[in-house]
Amino acid sequence: AAESGAGAGAGRGAPRGRAGGGRGAALRPGRAGQSRAEPGGPEPSRAAPAMQPGASTCPARCPRKRLPQAVIIGVKKGGTRALLEFLRVHPDVRAVGAEPHFFDRNYERGLAWYRDLMPRTLEGQITMEKTPSYFVTKEAPARISSMSKGTKLIVVVRDPVTRAISDYTQTLSKKPDIPTFESLTFKNRTTGLIDTSWSAIQIGIYAKHLENWLLYFPIGQILFVSGERLISDPAGELGRVQDFLGLKRIITDKHFYFNKTKGFPCLKKAEGSSKPHCLGKTKGRTHPDIDQEVVQRLRDFYRPFNMKFYQMTGQDFGWD
Repeated sequence: AAESGAGAGAGRGAPRGRAGGGRGAALRPGRAGQSRAEPGGPEPSRAAPAMQPGASTCPARCPRKRLPQAVIIGVKKGGTRALLEFLRVHPDVRAVGAEPHFFDRNYERGLAWYRDLMPRTLEGQITMEKTPSYFVTKEAPARISSMSKGTKLIVVVRDPVTRAISDYTQTLSKKPDIPTFESLTFKNRTTGLIDTSWSAIQIGIYAKHLENWLLYFPIGQILFVSGERLISDPAGELGRVQDFLGLKRIITDKHFYFNKTKGFPCLKKAEGSSKPHCLGKTKGRTHPDIDQEVVQRLRDFYRPFNMKFYQMTGQDFGWD
């Protein structure tokens, strides 16, 4: 499908080639940008306004919808929403607010459908989206590579034990009658066998998921953002992200303030607003108290996977 040009769909609902008025008002472009009347219509007035300078080159310069050059692929409850909201402050980043879920749930709709979800961008701006479930979706790496082998990938990772508890807390807020965290963690509490089929546990085995991505993308094309540092030093992590995306470092310390009530940084000014902006009430929920023995069992379980992940990425995230 051809890329959408500026103004595509602007006149949807009106008959093609009509200017929305009666037959006599319908003009269509002729040669060299001149206007001529539709057959049967009156001759256009000589006083008709001339085309704006440079209008003939508009398709190359006007905003248009493009497939994303960068995708935040994970992880759920790692800090992806915060990263996206922070990045949208940058004038050269345009991103979809909602998660498209194209490469996991909507792939059969096709790339034209996907591109149509994207915001319009100017040449030189970066189009982005974020869907945290991509990181754990087996088919996603091949599908994104098929769209563009040059796509830059960003993964926000967080201590897998804390991430699992946060994941459970989110589910608990929607389904208060679910079993306890402790009972879901183990296949057998007596033997201490962890249930790796539970998605809250499964997502945190980062090394395993990363192996799948490295079949299609070089490690240098994937940036790993620390969810912890995104809270303790948002400007520092955003500096790394801007460098990775080839952007000028515009988002700095001056954009953030720490909200003690919520326990994480907020923007002094959000995109398109002069007011401070914190993430919604669904972020920063209070976690339930979890049996410390269970927490320790999980730490022991994740440790070898974390060590492997540190080796694969060349980064020590300090989770142990």
